[in-house]
Amino acid sequence: MNTPNDCQTDRDIVSAPPTARAADATQCDDLGPARPASARVRRHPMLPIALGCLAAALLTAGAVPRLRASTELTRQVQAQSALTVSLVEPKPAPASQELLLPGAVTPYIDASIYARTSGYIAHWYTDIGTKVKAGQTLAVIETPELDAQLSQARADEATALANYNYAKSTADRWQQMLQTQSVSQQDADTKTADMQAKKAMLEAARANVARLAELVSYERVGAPFDGTITARNIDIGSLVTAGGTPGVNAPANGTALFQMAQTATLRVFVDVPQDDAARVDARTPVYLTSPQYPGRRFPATVARTTNAIDPSSRTLRVEVDVDNADGALLPGAYAQAHLGLVEPHPALELPVSALLFRPKGVTVAVVGRDGKAHLKTVTIGRDFGTYVEVATGLAPTDRVIDNPGDAIGEGEAVRVAATPAAHA
Repeated sequence: MNTPNDCQTDRDIVSAPPTARAADATQCDDLGPARPASARVRRHPMLPIALGCLAAALLTAGAVPRLRASTELTRQVQAQSALTVSLVEPKPAPASQELLLPGAVTPYIDASIYARTSGYIAHWYTDIGTKVKAGQTLAVIETPELDAQLSQARADEATALANYNYAKSTADRWQQMLQTQSVSQQDADTKTADMQAKKAMLEAARANVARLAELVSYERVGAPFDGTITARNIDIGSLVTAGGTPGVNAPANGTALFQMAQTATLRVFVDVPQDDAARVDARTPVYLTSPQYPGRRFPATVARTTNAIDPSSRTLRVEVDVDNADGALLPGAYAQAHLGLVEPHPALELPVSALLFRPKGVTVAVVGRDGKAHLKTVTIGRDFGTYVEVATGLAPTDRVIDNPGDAIGEGEAVRVAATPAAHA
């Protein structure tokens, strides 16, 4: 007969086959009172905690990656929704600017030489391209009619002189007789008046002789200044008239005998736009370039300006004088004038790619401290080509967006692109 100690433990009963467990249970029930069912199976006290920790670990292992993926997705969506922009830093504009303008090269003096007397060309001494000095004879005109008129005028002068001498001697005698009361006062005054009339006629005759002699002196056509003959419109035997000539191939009056130009110094006229006119004066540095001489600079000076804006072109006419002693530049040629304009108070400059043209005016987009785009209306000053001067509306500390795009708006979220290391 089994004692209580001989009874199988609950673990043995649980691990035994079902038929054995039933027999053993009957035996134990017969030997003593039965124990509660909860006492039959013992549970480890840390088992629930371990199971909870295991469940929490499994939950954490599955939730954390999902949470990280969700956070990364949210960040990517936000990054893609913000406009990526690059910045450009406003820099001080240069104080000086070179203004390039086309210019027309003209002689310092350009004169048309006309005949001052009528006649035929007896001889000409200079042709085109000839360098002449002031007073040098260019041509000789034959004036037979004028010579005859001068001879007649001189004869008239001699007659007037003889009449005057006779009238003077008569008047002198009558004044002597008047002192002895041999003649009346009236007769003496008459002789004196006749002498004065004869004197006036003599002066008129002399003036006529001088006039004709001056015209005869114009038979020799002389150069009025040092220069170059640029045109010859006459030939031997050509009929010329005072104030003009038909010329070789020009039958109408009014054609000049010669055309002369002074080329030792040249005038170059340029038209400066109204925006730059206030910065051009006699102190403005300038030089010329010509396509004929690549790389060569011709020193020049600003001689004068019109001090008035042309209302049709809104430009200021400026005369630039250049020394041309070597004759390199030719009158009528095309040249480029390089004017050095100086700005006493330069502002900031930006690339033209940073500008927006809106109905309210020229605008730039800047990135604020809130990471959003803000639009500023600015005023444009000087134009440097790819850069422009911003006269007003921009601060040196503004972070200006380059190539902002026409669709950018006020308060739009933006993301500044990383600056490449080479430009850091």
